[in-house]
Amino acid sequence: MANIAAQRIKREFKEVLKSEETSKNQIKVDLVDENFSELRGEIAGPPDTPYEGGRFQLEIKIPETYPFNPPKVRFITKIWHPNISSVTGAICLDILKDQWAAAMTLRTVLLSLQALLAAAEPDDPQDAVVANQYKQNPEMFKQTARLWAHVYAGAPVTSPEYTKKIENLCAMGFDRNAVIAALSSKAWDVETATELLLSN
Repeated sequence: MANIAAQRIKREFKEVLKSEETSKNQIKVDLVDENFSELRGEIAGPPDTPYEGGRFQLEIKIPETYPFNPPKVRFITKIWHPNISSVTGAICLDILKDQWAAAMTLRTVLLSLQALLAAAEPDDPQDAVVANQYKQNPEMFKQTARLWAHVYAGAPVTSPEYTKKIENLCAMGFDRNAVIAALSSKAWDVETATELLLSN
């Protein structure tokens, strides 16, 4: 890793560890490898959102050209959010793309991602299915996002109705993750979700 990138990321790593703001917001960062080219981030779901009580893991890859280019960040923890792919964890956030500035830091990135969980941008989606549900049926979106936060991020238990539908389809022998994805994308309609599962 280039010297400038390594020095800079070491400094920023320490900044996150020492920052009162990040500890207050339950944001953490750990090293994956000794040369600081890959980090593991963790953000807590913000209060008063469907993600509250969940802990979301992030993969953070630092390019050789850092800080002139942004880190590559994706969600490892599955999440139901208009600006994050429910399949790959890819994130649509301007500061991770064309709005990045060399003055930004790891702390800015982690705090911005936590803020994104509280304020989705459905008109600039990464996941069109989720964005559509967010706009057309906000209540179903909230319930679905809460359920994903419970199943994948350890948030408190949620909708018994949705949980029952998942259990029923799992009892037919379908994979749990596939069942959750199918029901979520098919507005919790068991029949169309089953058709989708059978066609895959």
